[in-house]
Amino acid sequence: MEGWNQTTSGFFLLGLFPPTKIGLLLFLLVILIFLIAFLGNSTMILLIWMDHHLHTPMYFLLSQLSLMDLMYICSTVHKMAVNFLSGDSSISLVACGFQSFCFLLIASGEGLLLASMAIDRYVAICQPLHYPILMNKRMCLLMISVSWVSSSINSIFHTVYALSMPYCKSRIINHFFCDIPAMVPLACMDTWAYEYTVFFSTYLFLFVPFLGIMASYGRVLYAVYHMRSSQGKKKAFTTCSTHLTVVSFYYAPFVYTYLRPPSLCSLEEDKNFSIFYTILTPMLNPIIYSLRNKEVLGALQRLFGKCLFQKK
Repeated sequence: MEGWNQTTSGFFLLGLFPPTKIGLLLFLLVILIFLIAFLGNSTMILLIWMDHHLHTPMYFLLSQLSLMDLMYICSTVHKMAVNFLSGDSSISLVACGFQSFCFLLIASGEGLLLASMAIDRYVAICQPLHYPILMNKRMCLLMISVSWVSSSINSIFHTVYALSMPYCKSRIINHFFCDIPAMVPLACMDTWAYEYTVFFSTYLFLFVPFLGIMASYGRVLYAVYHMRSSQGKKKAFTTCSTHLTVVSFYYAPFVYTYLRPPSLCSLEEDKNFSIFYTILTPMLNPIIYSLRNKEVLGALQRLFGKCLFQKK
């Protein structure tokens, strides 16, 4: 009970960089990445909302991906920056719970959202005549609702349970945000049952959607290979390769971090790998989708052209 009373004041985060000149340089690099990610995802959301040419199921789902990436990077980098600049590594219990909830919400929801985007591409390429019927507004809202609601339930369960555990070993979390796998080893109780629950949850929200994504794109690539039109084949392949690039950036570090056997896990290694899906991926996603997408580039040109015209 004494250990639990200690947690009422919160935790301490070791952070990502040491308080040295090199650490400051790396910190400034992260801030630059944060600004690019914030600007890129905000621009994608604004473009999709304002340009009627992008009011399609694919871009509606893409706007949700940008929103998730925006929440991802804002919920983790902000506190890390404050702690690094102030020299105070503490985080309150409420703030820690909020970070854990946001991280789990986006981590589990983004996997389901990427699966929804894969299904959208499958229907568009393999069943184009039925696309307006199968991928209507109601279906898009249903896909998005499933992603947000199911991931919210999962996040609430894990956050509440993690914060209710007695922490009497230490309150120092070897991470730059409140990641539950980094918090569990600090508990002064047997956590093997909960660790299996975390593994099952990760399997359900990461591996199962991944199988759906691979099945959808496998069928899509088969259909693209048998297309007669070289132009249609090139367009379909460009779209699918863009999506698969995003999927690879998202899944590779997650699978390595959360689906490894416990005996091979390293908190320091997990912290370093988390940079990919909390900082780098939110920056890369809007860049990948904009640079390789003529419709997005066209919407961007129309938006800037309209702004310049209004100024004149």
